Amino acid sequence: MPNLPLLFARRYLFSRKSLSVINIISGVSALTVAVPVMAMVILLSVFNGFDSLIKSMYRNFDPEIRITAAEGKFFDRNTLPLSEIRNVEGVEETGFTLEENALFEYGDKQYIGSILGVDSLYDTVVPIRNMVVQGEYRPKFGDLDQALIGQGVAYNLTVGTTLLEPLVVYMPRRGTGSPLLPVSFYRKKTIFPSGIFALDNETDSRYVIAPIGFVRELLEYGPEQVSSAILRLAPGSDPDRVRARIAGIAGDDFRVQTSYQQKESLYRIMQYEKWGIYFIILMVLVIASFSIVGSLIMIIIDKQKDTETLITLGAERKLIRRIFVREGMLISGIGMAAGLVLGIAVCLLQQHFGWIKMAGSSFLVDAYPVEIETTDLLGIVLSVGAIGWAISRFTVGRLISARTGSAAGTNISSDSESKDA
Repeated sequence: MPNLPLLFARRYLFSRKSLSVINIISGVSALTVAVPVMAMVILLSVFNGFDSLIKSMYRNFDPEIRITAAEGKFFDRNTLPLSEIRNVEGVEETGFTLEENALFEYGDKQYIGSILGVDSLYDTVVPIRNMVVQGEYRPKFGDLDQALIGQGVAYNLTVGTTLLEPLVVYMPRRGTGSPLLPVSFYRKKTIFPSGIFALDNETDSRYVIAPIGFVRELLEYGPEQVSSAILRLAPGSDPDRVRARIAGIAGDDFRVQTSYQQKESLYRIMQYEKWGIYFIILMVLVIASFSIVGSLIMIIIDKQKDTETLITLGAERKLIRRIFVREGMLISGIGMAAGLVLGIAVCLLQQHFGWIKMAGSSFLVDAYPVEIETTDLLGIVLSVGAIGWAISRFTVGRLISARTGSAAGTNISSDSESKDA
């Protein structure tokens, strides 16, 4: 009977006649497994929530595909086979940007950041309007150029979209100027702010978004000079496959990156943090699972007479071991199931009600984001199962070897005495 060990294990654990201190100890052991399992489910789900939140944030600023020069900051757009790239399956829209560092002045305050020149198709490639928190994204008001300013830049310069004062942008001139005329070392243009956007502290404390023609005039560049080409893909397209095809068309002179590759170091660090937390809690789970050892020892001692009876009836030592290994795995499994249920319940409540709030108000959300992934739950189940089996197998193997040996010796002595009589 392949289920015979499990049948004995279930009876030892759940039989009404066996309710005693041993069952209380077994319940405590299950609880010590449930708590770290619940913590693992919650923490991994929180990391998943932040991961999805950050990716959705950067999708509003980073294009799905970006093409830049392999060497240098700028390139001539005519050197890029744009017509072939547009014919690649999955490419829906293209645009160009021109980026450079600049000095910004507003009133009596100055700030160093980057100005990002964008063409008229920028908001169709990148959903920049989703990030606007004040004013609006409007690069042109008639013939007047307007800028969308990062929240951090606006804070440092005390920029307001309702004021009529323009933002002054300074850019170093190409070539040399006269030491007698310091103004000859740089170019200066003014632009009125139309809105303020917010993404993260690093991005919105750096960027001012303006029309690409405005930036070209500051840099004294021709109409074909750009720093990157940006692409929007059709829904359902595979970014890696499209990137590979575009890279083959563009050649070695260009670097083609997906949105993940543009922030690869950030996403990799987030994954390292997630798995670091996973292994830390796993170590706590291993230590907590050693409470199963005490339960198994108490059960083996309590069921010593049953064990001797089974041996007398011809049960092998292997069967005895399997019964108590199943006993340890049942305790571990109950704790795991309870931890999973509690962890998932807490995550679902947080998703729907957002009871646990984040400290401060500088982030885009006020409550901790959570997202449950099936692969995480499967990994937790496999980890807890492996730990429970290993601890139960080691404990039972050491104890049953000694106790069944002594029980067999007792039976042999009794048989010899009866024959002598």
